[in-house]
Amino acid sequence: MPNLKAKIKTLSIPQDWLPTMIVWMTAVLVTAIFLWILNDIFWHGIGHLSWQFITTEPVNAGREGGIAPILVSTLMIMMVCMAVSIPIGVGTAVLLAEFTPIDSIFGGLVRRSLDVLAGVPSIVFGLFGNVFFCKILGLGFSILSGGLTLACMVLPILIRSTEEGFRAVPQEYRLGAASLGFSRTTTLFKLLLPAAVPGLVVGLVLGIGRAIAETAALIFTSGYVDRMPESLLDSGRALSIHIFDLSMNVSGGDGNAYASALVLLLLLLLINGTAAWIAENWLHRRIIN
Repeated sequence: MPNLKAKIKTLSIPQDWLPTMIVWMTAVLVTAIFLWILNDIFWHGIGHLSWQFITTEPVNAGREGGIAPILVSTLMIMMVCMAVSIPIGVGTAVLLAEFTPIDSIFGGLVRRSLDVLAGVPSIVFGLFGNVFFCKILGLGFSILSGGLTLACMVLPILIRSTEEGFRAVPQEYRLGAASLGFSRTTTLFKLLLPAAVPGLVVGLVLGIGRAIAETAALIFTSGYVDRMPESLLDSGRALSIHIFDLSMNVSGGDGNAYASALVLLLLLLLINGTAAWIAENWLHRRIIN
């Protein structure tokens, strides 16, 4: 009998089977939805995608031709966004994580403000960018206005994830560096920042994923023009706006809209993969040095 009871206990279903099943079902459902969307875009867009499509200008309101000016405008907008958001985001995260007590009123107010901003609809950022960057600062409908508006959208996510990355670094790292006589600056750049790189990459990937597919904010800031931009002060149409225009306002533009969406997905994967690769190699090099 004791052996039989032991076998029954061994064969009994674990008590946590329900949460495990829910987690797996959720993961499978999300993956299936993503693959279904990806398959639909690939199936309808691959036939219109070619080198000529990428390197030529749109013709006949986008029904024909390619997306060269749109692609250049999108890359320029993202470059402005990252060039502004990364230094400000990392600097603010360092201030909150390393120089501000966790229970301080100032730190609490800043964190709550960032959490609220992270949930603000994109069209609100677009209206803010239109008033502040386009009108008050006099930048007009331009790539610079669009990039700065996207930077405002990305900053809350980037700051909070990078701050959590710094707070995840064990306190022993700081104590060990202090016992060795390292200055706070040396500890920050040589020890804490490399250890917090995963949090920075997560925030950057999430921020880029939100910014590169943004439409509402860019309609009010970067504009609708589909010609090749010559400077940051020129108006430029992003890929997301181009897809929206072709699918909603241009009859017969669905094929090029699907192809543009496929390019947008590939561009997003390329940027995310490049960011992860650069962060991994930089972290590896810093640890070796």
